[in-house]
Amino acid sequence: MKITCDAAEFAQSCVNVSRAVAAKSTLPALEGILIKAFGEGVELTCYNTELGIRTTQGCAVEEEGAVVVNAHLFCEILRRLPDGPAEITADSRCYVTIAAGESRFSLMGIPAEDFPELPSVTGGFAITLQQSLLKEMVRQTIFAVAVKGDKAVHTGIQFTVEDNNLRMVAVDGVRLAVRQEPISYEGELLSFVVPARTLSEIIKLTDDDDSFISLSVGKRQIVFELAGYTFISRLLEGDFLDYRTTLPKEYTVTARVNTRRMLEALERTSLMGTADAKLRSPSTCVLSEKGIFLSSSTAIGTASDRFEAMIDGNPLEIGFNNKFLIDALRATDTDECVLRFHTPITPILIKPAEGEGYLYLVLPVRLRTE
Repeated sequence: MKITCDAAEFAQSCVNVSRAVAAKSTLPALEGILIKAFGEGVELTCYNTELGIRTTQGCAVEEEGAVVVNAHLFCEILRRLPDGPAEITADSRCYVTIAAGESRFSLMGIPAEDFPELPSVTGGFAITLQQSLLKEMVRQTIFAVAVKGDKAVHTGIQFTVEDNNLRMVAVDGVRLAVRQEPISYEGELLSFVVPARTLSEIIKLTDDDDSFISLSVGKRQIVFELAGYTFISRLLEGDFLDYRTTLPKEYTVTARVNTRRMLEALERTSLMGTADAKLRSPSTCVLSEKGIFLSSSTAIGTASDRFEAMIDGNPLEIGFNNKFLIDALRATDTDECVLRFHTPITPILIKPAEGEGYLYLVLPVRLRTE
């Protein structure tokens, strides 16, 4: 193999696909980038058995071939090359050389035959939506994904597509995030769970414009295609929580608040509660006709704040985890939102003041006085 390419462009493509490199693997090839030179370009692929990323980079191919190189080392070499063209060669023994200007590196590669084949999706269901929409919906739900737990299926986000509507749901046992938007889709009902890590890597390469991303959904795999990159990910299997069963059936207090004002008050009062990890304690929220009063108290001090809100219902005192409520409010995209309460031990529901675009549920924390 012998190719000549722009060092900076090639480095960026390698860095992007290396997001799917296995951190540690008994198969060394999975810690590398598969480089295939053919025609007028090269195909770059990384795969960690759960997520694979592939792209094509234009370059001058003098000799076709394929080799696997250690992703971390190769990317670091490319990033430090001087600007301009770089020449990369690999011989029959997988001995790889990289040269640019007066710089020259050499390293041992791995035969391309040792790199496993990426799964393929045949006969899958096709969905197309704007990159900016997917990015927004993932941002507004991924914070509620379970990091670990008994059910691996909850470490992903559930997608449900029906009646020209896309709904995404994430749950971690103490909070729930639901986001939905109308899309153009006329196929049958689809429901599948995509690992949070896959979505996290995808949105790093998505644009905030009206360009599109296409999804092809199979039984066990899903393929995302955007901006010249192909992401191939496994789907998570298992029974995902039916979020409707977790919603309280009635509410006794409703508060309509300015989202930014409440978020700023929460961030101020939470400073005391999170100043020392060993002294963390829940914040207290008191709802009354005078508005919402927030307070936080630990052994090292106290903090309090109050802001006006439209309260409908009897006075209520409830405790909550600062971070969980702040995460939910940061994810909202409306100037005003509605918070609904029932008792001090039932979940807090957050929804937009108008419409049904999002829904968040946060479990309260029992206060010591209860």
